[in-house]
Amino acid sequence: MGVVPGALDARGERLAGPIFTGVGLAGLAACAFWGSGLRGVTLVVAVAAAVWVPLLIPLFPHRRTHPWLAAGYYAGVLAAATVLVANDDSFMGFASFGYPLAFVLFPARWGFFAVAATATLPLLAANSDSRSPTWVLVLSMAGPLLYAAWFVGAESEQRRKANVRLEAALEENANLHAQLLTQAREAGVLDERQRMAREIHDTIAQGLTGIVTQLQAADGPDRDRRLAQVRVLARESLGEARRAVQALRPEPLAEAQLPEALSRLAARVAGTSGADVRAETTGDARPLLPDLEETLYRVAQEALANAEKHAKASRIALTLSYSDDLVLLDVVDDGVGFRDGDRGEGTGFGLEAMRQRVRRVAGTLAIESAPGGGTAVSAQVPAIPA
Repeated sequence: MGVVPGALDARGERLAGPIFTGVGLAGLAACAFWGSGLRGVTLVVAVAAAVWVPLLIPLFPHRRTHPWLAAGYYAGVLAAATVLVANDDSFMGFASFGYPLAFVLFPARWGFFAVAATATLPLLAANSDSRSPTWVLVLSMAGPLLYAAWFVGAESEQRRKANVRLEAALEENANLHAQLLTQAREAGVLDERQRMAREIHDTIAQGLTGIVTQLQAADGPDRDRRLAQVRVLARESLGEARRAVQALRPEPLAEAQLPEALSRLAARVAGTSGADVRAETTGDARPLLPDLEETLYRVAQEALANAEKHAKASRIALTLSYSDDLVLLDVVDDGVGFRDGDRGEGTGFGLEAMRQRVRRVAGTLAIESAPGGGTAVSAQVPAIPA
């Protein structure tokens, strides 16, 4: 049971009513025993007080929700004590029962008013001609002072402990905040590294690969066309490098809508690879959030590059499908494919980069392939409008 009124734990709430009732009845009985005798009005009021005091047991759990009942109960105790002291000042000890009772029934500020009333009314009603035992005078004078000192000291100690806990919590929060800042900084650095790695792989690396491929084939009869393709790829790679550093949108998306950009990408791959590359758009095409369009473009770019470089496909179909809630991109080729054991696991950085991009925009990516059966890449993202 907590020492500071109002701070009782669950066990204290159960025991406080019976304990204080026992203290009150014990004080009443002791005063009746040491007094000049119970008769007349004193007897009637003492019996009434003995009946009234136990009402604290059912009242105590509801003292906060029904403060007027608590005030009425305390007024009854104070009235009985005043009448008893007026007839026999030996009952000053029973009046002292009001001091601790005041602080358990009322909040602290109202408890002091109740204590003041308890200290004043019985003393004013006391019979000045009667001679009281010394212990009664000591109890009536020193009791309130001792209890007030105990209360203030206990409350001060509890506040000191609360301040210590608060300081410890603030220090712990500061440490956690520093850790979160460090983790956020590290996550930001890692995210930027991954972004740069994806951009370099999807732009500069693919462009350089295309340039090498075209230069290797430039000794044939279509030398001029191959060199023209080299110039185009070099310019595009340079532009993409600048945009990767500045975190801008891919150049094709900066100049055209996603369906048109994919058609141009398919035409360029068809020109460099010699494969039959067809691009088709179904549904109600509409602008999407830039991150979504960039993700779909990069997935198509990587899937077409894989079909050109690794799958050695002769036919590639690219389909962009718009629905109410989703946008789907399918890239299907008739290339050499790869083993079932590798399906969905990725054969290099390109496939993992695709997965990271799609996950970052809350989408899904599926890759299906079989040796000799070609490869199908399917990306699905939410259709969030720009």
